[in-house]
Amino acid sequence: MPHAALTRPSADEMLESGSIESLTPPTNDEHARQAFVASLRKHLMADMAARMRASYDSRIAPAHKELTGELPGNGREVRQLMLREPYFQAWSALRYAAQELTWWTVQPQVERALPRLREACRDIAARRPARGSLRLDPTTKLPKEITSLDIHLMPGCFHTEFGDDDVAQGAVYTLGTAVFGGALKLRTRGGGVAASIAHWIRCTRPDFEPRRILDLGCTTGANTLPYLDVFPDAELHGVDVGAPLLRYAHARAEMLGRTAHYSQQNAESLDFEDGSMDLVVSSFFLHEQSVRSTAKILREAHRVLRKGGLMVHMELPPDSETDPYYSFYLDWDAYYNNEPHYAAFRALDLKRTVSAAGFDPARYFQTRIPNWGTVDEASFRDCALGIRPAPAHGNGASWFIFGAGR
Repeated sequence: MPHAALTRPSADEMLESGSIESLTPPTNDEHARQAFVASLRKHLMADMAARMRASYDSRIAPAHKELTGELPGNGREVRQLMLREPYFQAWSALRYAAQELTWWTVQPQVERALPRLREACRDIAARRPARGSLRLDPTTKLPKEITSLDIHLMPGCFHTEFGDDDVAQGAVYTLGTAVFGGALKLRTRGGGVAASIAHWIRCTRPDFEPRRILDLGCTTGANTLPYLDVFPDAELHGVDVGAPLLRYAHARAEMLGRTAHYSQQNAESLDFEDGSMDLVVSSFFLHEQSVRSTAKILREAHRVLRKGGLMVHMELPPDSETDPYYSFYLDWDAYYNNEPHYAAFRALDLKRTVSAAGFDPARYFQTRIPNWGTVDEASFRDCALGIRPAPAHGNGASWFIFGAGR
């Protein structure tokens, strides 16, 4: 499909459009390819995954018990059995291919629009007055976790820059994650991690009104900005090491009319003052760090939280919360998705790890909450208050969260 020449919009035109994604429109062919990849992932993560689990329960695990006298006791033992299974081999190969295709299907539209997108984001960053702010530090030391390999198989990872004021990785990440979960989203209204955590806090701590919120590893802000829907008076901060992500996040927030302050920082060593935050959060972040780095990040969270503050992290459920098969299933990313710390994080005793960071063990919590967008408000509140259990974890139906009060 031919496309019109892309002209550079002014900052005012950008802000009036209300959506940064409008600057990177896909062609019909690109849209079709992205829809196919999203559907392929749904087939893999729902249909094929269910058949693979059924095969394990009905055939593979019983055969192992008949041979050894006992069922596999952990995810590693399940993995050794599944590695020999042709169905798992096929499923794994297809899942790997779909992961690569997730990024490949959006790269052409980003590359085509990149000069226009870069200039527009630069104009927005320079616009005064601005709602929020963008603070970059080119001396920020990038952790080897992101420089030594492409996390999620995303070419260039979170930090690569292809020119001055680059935002390519921010656009690829944002558009790619939309493909990644496009056919798996179970939403009836605005869902996602941030909305779910914010509403869980509102349900369980109705008097808690954070004045300053900090999101660690904020990427492009999709799980940062929704905190303002529940806490509109809060001063919202997001930190990340990837400058292209932050430039994109800032422009996105400004275009949406939201006030957020983004800064390039390593979460192991923040420049915020002691006790300066009321709420510290993260989502899908800690499992990408080494165990040693996670310990440092949690200590920093403890340092910047004020007395009476709250820390909440959304993560994959630990081994202690899952059966051996589901542990094997979750740890696929550790072996094949360039997330080598994934399995080690899930093996942690989270209460002990949080306590070692300085938090009172008596104020530690961990629980599973529904995705805010997948259930009605009454059901969400019942789950938040422990009146009924949250849906089983998987494909965005619920989130595992843990943390502590300060």
